[in-house]
Amino acid sequence: MKDKLVVGIADMKMAQHSGELITYALGSCIGICLYDPAIKLAALVHIMLPINMETGRSSPMKYADTGIRETVRRMEQLGARRNRIVAKIAGGAKMFETSGGALGNIGQRNIESVHMVLRREMIRLAKEDVGGKAARTLSFDAATGMGLVRSYGSPERIL
Repeated sequence: MKDKLVVGIADMKMAQHSGELITYALGSCIGICLYDPAIKLAALVHIMLPINMETGRSSPMKYADTGIRETVRRMEQLGARRNRIVAKIAGGAKMFETSGGALGNIGQRNIESVHMVLRREMIRLAKEDVGGKAARTLSFDAATGMGLVRSYGSPERIL
């Protein structure tokens, strides 16, 4: 039985060599799996919003920009190397119809922000399952670096 670490909203967890990282309720939120295959170090961060404009920045994992940067920093402290880290992402759904235009589609804004931050941090995006209108559950295996996306009414997808 492998260990299962549940990653909450605005949270991040890491596992090395074995264990499953899992996050639920990825609607407009995005789950970002980061993996260094050489040392089998896996991290999963569940972000809610694209950019951290919080005074004091007390919740860095809540935002794509600070959440990804902080996760990479912690991985590097454990021996990960940026040039080996690969990313897989899921989420960013448009959960509700709104008349707010681009501001109303937080899922799309989250997708764009995650893409931009990964590029800026020089982290290769290997796979993604984003957009749509359904919430997702994302699990990530630290031994293999494989992600699995489950969504109501859809077949499981491997990331």
